[in-house]
Amino acid sequence: MLPRKRPCEGESENKNNADAASSVKKHRIGASSPADTADSTVNNSEQSLSCGNNNNNSSGYLPEGSSVMALGDSNPPDIDEDLHSRQLAVYGRDTMRKLFASNVLVSGMQGLGVEIAKNLILAGVKSVTIHDEGSVELWDLSSNFVFSENDIGKNRAVASVSKLQELNNAVLVRALETKLTKEQLSNFQAVVFTDISLEKAVEFNDFCHSHQPPIAFIKSEVRGLFGSVFCDFGPEFTVLDVDGEEPHTGIIASISNDNPALVSCVDDERLEFQDGDLVIFSEVHGMTELNDGKPRKIKNARAYSFTLEEDTTNYGSYVKGGIVTQVKQPKVLKFKTLRESLSDPGDFLLSDFSKFDRPPLLHLAFQALDKFVSELHRFPVAGSEDDAEKLISIASNINDNLGDRKLDDINPKLLRLFAFGARAVLNPMAAMFGGIVGQEVVKACSGKFHPLFQYFYFDSVESLPTEPIDPDEYRPVNSRYDAQISVFGSKLQKKLEEAKLFVVGAGALGCEFLKNLALMGVSCGNLGKLTVTDDDVIEKSNLSRQFLFRDWNIGQAKSTVAASAAVSINPSFNIEALQNRVGPETENVFDDAFWENLSVVINALDNVNARLYVDQRCLYFQKPLLESGTLGAKCNTQMVIPHLTENYGASRDPPEKQAPMCTVHSFPHNIDHCLTWARSEFEGLLEKTPAEVNLFLSNPSEYTNAMRNAGDAQARDNLERVLECLDREKCETFEDCITWARLKFEDYFANRVKQLIYTFPEDAATSTGTPFWSAPKRFPHPLQLSTSDPGHLHFVTAASILRAETFGIPIPDWVKNPKKLAEAIDRVIVPDFQPKKDAKIVTDEKATSLSTSSIDDSAVINDLVIKLERCRAKLPPGFRMKPIQFEKDDDTNYHMDMIAGLANMRARNYSIPEVDKLKAKFIAGRIIPAIATATAMATGLVCLELYKALDGGHKLEDYRNTFANLALPLFSMAEPVPPKVVKHQDMSWTVWDRWIVKDNPTLRQLLDWLKEKGLNAYSISCGSCLLYNSMFPRHKDRMDKKMVDLARDVAKVDLPAYRHHLDAVVACEDDDDNDIDIPQISIYFR
Repeated sequence: MLPRKRPCEGESENKNNADAASSVKKHRIGASSPADTADSTVNNSEQSLSCGNNNNNSSGYLPEGSSVMALGDSNPPDIDEDLHSRQLAVYGRDTMRKLFASNVLVSGMQGLGVEIAKNLILAGVKSVTIHDEGSVELWDLSSNFVFSENDIGKNRAVASVSKLQELNNAVLVRALETKLTKEQLSNFQAVVFTDISLEKAVEFNDFCHSHQPPIAFIKSEVRGLFGSVFCDFGPEFTVLDVDGEEPHTGIIASISNDNPALVSCVDDERLEFQDGDLVIFSEVHGMTELNDGKPRKIKNARAYSFTLEEDTTNYGSYVKGGIVTQVKQPKVLKFKTLRESLSDPGDFLLSDFSKFDRPPLLHLAFQALDKFVSELHRFPVAGSEDDAEKLISIASNINDNLGDRKLDDINPKLLRLFAFGARAVLNPMAAMFGGIVGQEVVKACSGKFHPLFQYFYFDSVESLPTEPIDPDEYRPVNSRYDAQISVFGSKLQKKLEEAKLFVVGAGALGCEFLKNLALMGVSCGNLGKLTVTDDDVIEKSNLSRQFLFRDWNIGQAKSTVAASAAVSINPSFNIEALQNRVGPETENVFDDAFWENLSVVINALDNVNARLYVDQRCLYFQKPLLESGTLGAKCNTQMVIPHLTENYGASRDPPEKQAPMCTVHSFPHNIDHCLTWARSEFEGLLEKTPAEVNLFLSNPSEYTNAMRNAGDAQARDNLERVLECLDREKCETFEDCITWARLKFEDYFANRVKQLIYTFPEDAATSTGTPFWSAPKRFPHPLQLSTSDPGHLHFVTAASILRAETFGIPIPDWVKNPKKLAEAIDRVIVPDFQPKKDAKIVTDEKATSLSTSSIDDSAVINDLVIKLERCRAKLPPGFRMKPIQFEKDDDTNYHMDMIAGLANMRARNYSIPEVDKLKAKFIAGRIIPAIATATAMATGLVCLELYKALDGGHKLEDYRNTFANLALPLFSMAEPVPPKVVKHQDMSWTVWDRWIVKDNPTLRQLLDWLKEKGLNAYSISCGSCLLYNSMFPRHKDRMDKKMVDLARDVAKVDLPAYRHHLDAVVACEDDDDNDIDIPQISIYFR
């Protein structure tokens, strides 16, 4: 994140609960001197402090004289919404402001510490102080992306600070290399320790817990393939928003006069309420007693109804209307200290139900490791059976003293693996836990989302090689991968280095993957190669989470910049960056040889269609595909392993429910409908119509002939729009553009509404006698333009400026003067509206077009063509319009001003709550909410699976698919689903199988080949073309033709020299006429 002005005091997210909030919250989000003393206290020791270079201001806030403002100075900052849009979509403004006011300490700058710091700096906290008393070793290069071999011997914190500062110049990054004291912790709202003894952690945690106000304390460790997190946010911590989801709503259909009252809602969408939820009512007609804004508890929540714990017997009778909205309640958590919870940890947060008994064992294991290190002043040596036995013995002794909590089995086999990898910090584990812990710090500083309460343990021992590892393989070889070798052995390390990977996408996921892979040494050997492709360029909004990019990279190719940054992390990285989209059109680039040569494919994509295409390629060439995705605080991973798991396309989410066209155009009942309509109108007015005009002007005769030949309602509409643009609504001066915008306002928000209520008056009834304007329909009211209304003025301003752009008309400076603009608007003559008695308004929810055909379309089209030709003759030579393509991420281009204006004026028509421009951008711009923490976690989990995929030999039960929601937090891991098996006679196959037929067969030979398998083929197709169907007599003539010739002659398949085969889809029956789903058939002809 690169803000332009330092944040100041945050505001309470819930004003009504301000008094109830604990002193913890007031400290973290309010004006407070400790934040200032953070600067003075640390700066007293010049030798122990280093600060990042802030000379290069790439921030998202206006620059100020000082690098850091004290909390409480000035007014809340103006957030750069272009830069922070994706994160704002997750957190909202209040949470962002609280983050901007938070100072955080991260102690321990090995792989885990640097990942946590990275995520917090990207999130945009006020300051991050990184602390480490140790020096960089070659060992650290396995997991810390900011270290290079030149840093060996330097203090870890000092060596990290400048590269971390580059991530966000608006965050003050400081390095502390001397011993920490308890008193220094007072300078922070949250402190994180990743490499600390249990004794010291208990001492620091006691101080933080009893401090007034309390300081959030997090202890996290990554030891080989094992990790832990402990959180303590104080005696009373208020969670303002437990899940980050929008409050659920429903449209009321009826309310009974009963005790308790039954509330029914329209069956437009299922209700998401749960028993015990509090709700408020609004816009209820008749039973107006419910409109008092008082939260009411519900029970018996069903899909479309619930009961209200209230006696409505004596209330007014329900007439119509009403919205019911969930009220989100704050939650107070009482944390225990580390000292208390070690012996009484409470419930552990589970991630994998197949390891239900694992957390208590790991709780014991981490305590045993701490005791081992405190006694021997070193970690266990990888491969040392003596050290493993020592740790097991310590664990056994601790367990014997647990009393009622004593474990029946301490699993010596698992503890042995724990001991072997205890010194290593693995990058995938650091990435995963860096995401988790980074999110917990955000929660501590803001009250947004539910904290981890209080312990989380995780292991991924399934990532280890399936073959036993010889103790000699663990020995360090004086390489940057020694830490990884100490866990997996040198054989797997060699497989990683020689792997050939394809990473599809270089955005947020892609950047994290490339960093992880470079640190792991993947494709870093002489035979290894990684190909990354992305056809996108870097935009400002990318910088808040795509951490390999800097502001000076804006406009450059993502893949090229990301590859270059990854090589700077590990100079041995063999990486090729391409700018090709992966799809059918680039199969000459990503040809058969390319796919056949790959070891693994990693998707880092942001759309389903591209994922499905890559999935089909991996199926075809039988390559492992590691899939992942994020949505706000949620992430998921899916492993697609040849012959073991189902493929990505085997199960899909149901398509998003689309609002009917008539609802969007005439009967909206929520702001989403208004914004969908606004986006459609924007594109029609400013992009499609000008483009249609240019199409006509570039070749008038060809265009008009095409319209005449079409002769339908669509052709008529196109011609009417072009004629309107070049004749009646043609603009030559900016004043013309203002006139156009003023008349558009009248058309959209007055005349159309007047026509609608003329056609369907408020008391109109349907053919069945029910009121036409019943829920979810909302009765509209026309608007009267007023130049004193800022909303009206903003719409006309944006519309006139964009209209001028399409005609190439200069925009005068006075347009930004509200008084002069208002005068120009007032000069526009607005004709009186006359309603049409025969107006056709679509009310059918299944209708897909608003255009209606008529028998005289062709005559109308001929008339329009004649008028267009006359109009063209009056145009200056070479006249063209300038279509405007919607761009959501530029706040200066008036695109979102226009769309927000359209949507909000329409919302006023229908008494729908309006939204600000940022919320409008999220919905109309279809912005995917995204944060760095979820991305980091997803890529860490995928890379833990990559060890398995490259090692080979793992079983289905060794792999894990994951769904996680960092907001709750929830981690759900399970083994993948196996592929569906089809059986026929003594054969069986899955979607992974492909049948190969060689020697360039004829159609007859192919049918005979299938007949031998007991299969009767009745249809054969190639691509979208049918080559053979047993029902067509003429197809019998093709029996003795080669399949390749049929593909060329009938299907017109292009078979370039590099193609040696073609693929056919064959439909078959068995001898009992049962359809049999057989694999795709590849026919080799060369």
